[in-house]
Amino acid sequence: MNLSASETRVLGCLLEKQRTTPDMYPLSLNALRLACNQSTNRDPVVEYDDAILRDALHHLERRGFTRLASGRRAPKYRHLLAEALPMAEDEQAIVCVLMLRGPQTPGELKQRAERMHTFADLSAVHEILGRLIERGLAACMERRPGQKEDRYTQLLEEDVLVPQEPPPIIPVVLTPVDGLEERVARLERAVAELRATVQP
Repeated sequence: MNLSASETRVLGCLLEKQRTTPDMYPLSLNALRLACNQSTNRDPVVEYDDAILRDALHHLERRGFTRLASGRRAPKYRHLLAEALPMAEDEQAIVCVLMLRGPQTPGELKQRAERMHTFADLSAVHEILGRLIERGLAACMERRPGQKEDRYTQLLEEDVLVPQEPPPIIPVVLTPVDGLEERVARLERAVAELRATVQP
């Protein structure tokens, strides 16, 4: 998808407000700015101005994700996610939370997407995540030290960190018969090989 951070935020906000406050949807530029810059239910918290929003809307419109809707007093904007990237309502709810709040555990997703879709149980969230992963729209991230649960991220944004395979471990075998100089030389070669694998 390769969306920018601002495009991801705008698209996520349009989707969220359509589902949670349909009477206020589509959104004016002012309402969209307030939605993007919310200090709650957003990670990271941003301070987008109208220029950033117009640029994001322009790029999203060119890619078929948004369009200008008629407004009596001010132009309003709507998303075209259902046409550009068909997803079921439960999938949209999960992707929306991932776009607005960053990587989440299944439990966090179930709780935070509840306003947009009611999930029967945690297994339903796992099933949706599996479908999104199969379509290349989400990924499971590696656990950080101290984390007990897997966290998932959306893959619509260009700068999202995708889980990567760790570099191979190169064994160093030292035998008692080796002299000190030979052992140091072996260690230096092993360190050089290891640096070559982990550095671009």
